[in-house]
Amino acid sequence: MSRTYTTKSGDIWDLIAYEQLGDCKYVNQLMEANPRHLDTGIFSAGVVLTLPEITEDNKVKSLPPWRR
Repeated sequence: MSRTYTTKSGDIWDLIAYEQLGDCKYVNQLMEANPRHLDTGIFSAGVVLTLPEITEDNKVKSLPPWRR
């Protein structure tokens, strides 16, 4: 079952990633899980986003090459 997050007015991608997924580095996974909203920079209130599942596999993939 997917988790969701309902935006507050003024939310931005990296803030949502940080607050809901624990780190800004997950912003790409968050955006990939919500392709309908890729043109949105600043969200209005009430947009329901799917939160990606963060696993050990995609934690490693999220690290820059020099940190792997």
